Amino acid sequence: MRSLERLMMVAILSIGVVAASIGVSHAHDKVVRVGYQKYGNLILLKGKGTLEQKLTPLGFKVEWKEFPSGPPLLEALNVDAIDFGHAGESPPIFGQAAGAQFLYVAHEPPAPKGEAILVPKTSPITQVADLKGKKVAFNKGSNVHYLLVKALEKAGLKYADIEPVFLAPADARAAFERGSVDAWVIWDPYQASAEVATGARILADGTGLAPNHQFYLASQKFTSAYPQIVDAVIDALADIDRWADGKEAAVAEELSAGIGIPAPVLEIALKRQTYGIRPLDDKVIASQQSIADTFHALGLLPKPLVVSSIVRKAGL
Repeated sequence: MRSLERLMMVAILSIGVVAASIGVSHAHDKVVRVGYQKYGNLILLKGKGTLEQKLTPLGFKVEWKEFPSGPPLLEALNVDAIDFGHAGESPPIFGQAAGAQFLYVAHEPPAPKGEAILVPKTSPITQVADLKGKKVAFNKGSNVHYLLVKALEKAGLKYADIEPVFLAPADARAAFERGSVDAWVIWDPYQASAEVATGARILADGTGLAPNHQFYLASQKFTSAYPQIVDAVIDALADIDRWADGKEAAVAEELSAGIGIPAPVLEIALKRQTYGIRPLDDKVIASQQSIADTFHALGLLPKPLVVSSIVRKAGL
């Protein structure tokens, strides 16, 4: 009888241990899927591993997914392939138009010099007005799409006056170097790389035309279920901001190998970057609304958008 009791006790204890281990496993099976690009604070956060340190006590681990630019990252948000990511001004607008269920949760201050219209160093083009009838390469739906529209407008040209060539950064760089396009609208660090490697000239940057904000975005479903995790990611990014601000050489060294761009080139780009993550205020929301209205007026969006409807409210 005692043997039977001992066996029963062992069985009960075994079940308890298994149940406890399953509970721990489930607690750590929760995942936040973070989309990042090969530049910016999220790739720094990935490299330092500090987000994992913040989330482990909360029962979450991190899956990192790389994207070549903002538009495919927004597509991933749209199909629930990631929970959190970052992009410039235009991709979230096209994402909202496509019905993607995400929220703006934070932003970095404007960095207008971090995007530009480039021409080859030997090009006869000296001003934006000279782009009339020319082939201009850029990533459709990206930050620089809006920069191009505003630069043309300021020069007295219409979007229809140029021949857009929609290319991702790597393909656009190749086309630019072989002379298949007359100009290239691009963001850092690709912009800095082209300037150094090819002697490309800046025809116009975002100054006075496009603020060039970076936005942090989270899926509505994930934010509703785990608002504290979204807050933890933003807190981790704020830590990175504080570390990186004014340390261009150190940040360049940290990023260089992963990006495949020499540190001195990255320093040029980083000097045009800004830091100070914060919630969206009325001014930033109005700026995004203006961009959305511009794209709608051009017929690039199927319907008007209300940007404020997908900005994360305090406490959510």
